[in-house]
Amino acid sequence: MRSLLLTLPLLLVSAVAQAEPLEWKFDAAHSQLGFKVSHLVVSSVSGRFKEVQSSNIVIDDQDPSKSHVELEIKADSVNTDEPKRDEHLRGADFFDTAKFPTLKFVSSKVVKAGKAYKITGALTIRDVTKQVTLDATLSAPIKNPWGKQVRAATLTGKIKRADFGLTWNKTLEAGGVVVGDTVALDLQVEVTR
Repeated sequence: MRSLLLTLPLLLVSAVAQAEPLEWKFDAAHSQLGFKVSHLVVSSVSGRFKEVQSSNIVIDDQDPSKSHVELEIKADSVNTDEPKRDEHLRGADFFDTAKFPTLKFVSSKVVKAGKAYKITGALTIRDVTKQVTLDATLSAPIKNPWGKQVRAATLTGKIKRADFGLTWNKTLEAGGVVVGDTVALDLQVEVTR
């Protein structure tokens, strides 16, 4: 009986510790920060950013409002699998990566929405900051074969590129434009601890 009484406080401390917000590391090898935009009105182009400069990811399963996401992305890591287009995207017509080397997202609010989440925060592109809301799902943690805890998140949303000063375009003879204004975001993120 005495050993049970001594063990009970340890179990309570352990349960409280597990309820604390936990910091997770961004796993670049198993993540993709993707986007898609209309091209010539008839198709779309997909791309991704391949390098995250820094991240701060805190997840609190018990109280999502204590969760926090911060990503700083290297703008010149943009990749659409077409070198000439990627150079154009890095230039002054689009991201102007020499002048604005990073894109940044800092969450300000995380709320549970059924089994999913809504993450609102400040997105900065070309030193223009706008509030955006992303829809997110989050897996339960699992242990990988190397003993680390792993989780996966999917974040989706839409932004208007003109809101961030990305206004380059050309009008088509038949109507419409070369590049659409709406950009669909699709981030597949794996984190570890």
